[in-house]
Amino acid sequence: VECTINGIGERAGNAALEEIVMAVRTRADLFGCHTQVDTAQLVPTSRLVASITGMPVQPNKAIVGANAFAHESGIHQDGVLKSRENYEIMRAEDVGWSSNRLQLGKLSGRNALRDRLAQLGFAVAGDELGEVFARFKRLADKKREIFDDDLIALVTETAASGGHELVGWSCSSGSEATPQASVTVRLADGSEQSAQADGDGQVDAMFRAIEQIVGIKATLESYAVQAVTGGTDAQGEVLVRLSRDQVTVSGRGSDTDIVAASGKAYLDALARLDVAGRRRQQAAVGSQL
Repeated sequence: VECTINGIGERAGNAALEEIVMAVRTRADLFGCHTQVDTAQLVPTSRLVASITGMPVQPNKAIVGANAFAHESGIHQDGVLKSRENYEIMRAEDVGWSSNRLQLGKLSGRNALRDRLAQLGFAVAGDELGEVFARFKRLADKKREIFDDDLIALVTETAASGGHELVGWSCSSGSEATPQASVTVRLADGSEQSAQADGDGQVDAMFRAIEQIVGIKATLESYAVQAVTGGTDAQGEVLVRLSRDQVTVSGRGSDTDIVAASGKAYLDALARLDVAGRRRQQAAVGSQL
């Protein structure tokens, strides 16, 4: 049986590794076998694969979907409170999920953030911790509640990859107006540049303005948006796939504003395209020597 994480693959995809592993584990008496897979790494691995491929996991996906261990129905909630086995044949912790609510806020310090990230499997220290902590503080000013998934999005957000950072933006649109975006980006050398552009919608206008600043034009292959957590103040996570010169990369960004998240994701993907292009040039030069 060919298996992949999240079941990705050609056509309708492959058998989902996480589902097979947990089926064997929970029904060992039926299958008469076992695996050596560290099941607590299934959810983190799923998130990593989704980040790399730019293909988000649907909420109702078994094992690794956001709703896999969620219960909204009153009868379900009552049954789980009385005995988890009524509706769950496995523990969420066994596959890498943890308690979703985190009591951290704008008054929380670095140590509390670092300890919680360590519990989630992220070893963050030094300058990286400082960057994550700064983004955490900005998010805490916008959101009343911060969840584990919010923190994971902060850590995995790679807006700083390639050295480019979205520092300011404004967009305008209307039924009788052409959508426009004004964007300011801090480049890898520390300088800040701004550009304005029109587009077919605010996101498209932002993408075009960013292309002017970075100096890289690419083809948008896919664009996906999903909520990191629930609520009207939830963070939105954007995944984009760009291609240029037969190279395809994925970028991601998260923010409580979808337009800002889109800009961060686009910057991330452009930075990856730039790195991939320079590597190809170096490889071509090396082959000629």
